[in-house]
Amino acid sequence: MKKVIERTEYLNKLLSYRDKGVIKVVTGLRRSGKSTLLNVFRDRLLEVGVAQEQVQFYNFELPENYLNKTWDALYFEIKSKLPPDKPSYIFLDEVQNIAHFERMVDGLYATENTDVYITGSNASLLSGELSTLLSGRYVEISILPFSFREYLEMRQVDTSNRYLNYELLFFDYVNETSMPKGVELRDGGFEKIFEYLEYLYATIVEKDVMQRHAIYDRRAFSNIVKFVAGSIGSHLSPSSIAKALKADSQNIHHATVENYLEYLVKSFVLYQVSRFDVKGKKQLATQEKYYLVDLGFLNILTGREKTTDRGHMLENVVYLELVRRGYKVWTGSMRGGAEVDFVAKDKTGDVEYYQVAWSIGSQQTADREFRSLEAIRDNYPKYLLTADSFPLSRNGISHRNVFEWLLYR
Repeated sequence: MKKVIERTEYLNKLLSYRDKGVIKVVTGLRRSGKSTLLNVFRDRLLEVGVAQEQVQFYNFELPENYLNKTWDALYFEIKSKLPPDKPSYIFLDEVQNIAHFERMVDGLYATENTDVYITGSNASLLSGELSTLLSGRYVEISILPFSFREYLEMRQVDTSNRYLNYELLFFDYVNETSMPKGVELRDGGFEKIFEYLEYLYATIVEKDVMQRHAIYDRRAFSNIVKFVAGSIGSHLSPSSIAKALKADSQNIHHATVENYLEYLVKSFVLYQVSRFDVKGKKQLATQEKYYLVDLGFLNILTGREKTTDRGHMLENVVYLELVRRGYKVWTGSMRGGAEVDFVAKDKTGDVEYYQVAWSIGSQQTADREFRSLEAIRDNYPKYLLTADSFPLSRNGISHRNVFEWLLYR
């Protein structure tokens, strides 16, 4: 029997919104664990006494659940199965495969004694008519692939062992994959993981990007993805990408680059991070950074001889972890061209600053990494995260071992 990670943070969010009169919308990359999360939540409902007849679960990735079926036919099919005078829980997985699904969702939401849960693999799920129809009546839960902690749990690593080589485990994590199914396949060797990632990436590109947006220039699209994947942690703009590709004899208009980046972000392959003026306390409109949802995709995009250095891979992992913890995240820009890797704001408006480096082995490196944080004159917490075994804080800046931070917060 395969091990199932309950994804406690996401599960608790679902439980907290149960029967609260809002639609639960679970979004995230294809195969990142959305369906598993709903199945675990459904099992939890059954464990606490909800009857099977009160639960309806539709997986719209299965053709038999959507081929030749209209939204209204499905709507009345679901309604016909609702037990009288009892709460019902409706799960609609990958609901975007149904044309005009938003009308079905709106009708079910308006039906008495129903609690609706939907998933989708594209951020467009919450744009357009659905957003208009359901404004103020839904909550989004955005799911990511496994965190480092979940990855170790899936591998059944005993993190209470003080002699664990976290650096080695971390490189397994970033060099293989954080995708749940990919981790499950690792006993079959890297070749199995690679084949799975290759299939998954092709599916995402074909179904969630190229077909959806009618992209015909496959070569141009592929070149842009590979360029951005090889530039993790670097400031980019559509114009700078088009210019760099032109220098390599590839003519792609900057407007095309902008569109392709938007499609990749909406499909959760890339995460776009805007710059933030630390002194002026405002978001800046240009030179964003991009991070990959799973560093294992670098195996497909740039090959095992990765162009991304370990410091930038660590930065990618820290960014995703901050997002998992519910922060809104920017990169920090200061006077004189100085930068801080991340400005993170929680739901209460409190701010934390993060600088990320693989190691500060030399005094020169230490001075450079601390200097960015020391230049920030407010009193919000400031952290330097590195892989060093013996962190050394200074001037009120907390220097922490990044593996400990990833595992224990």
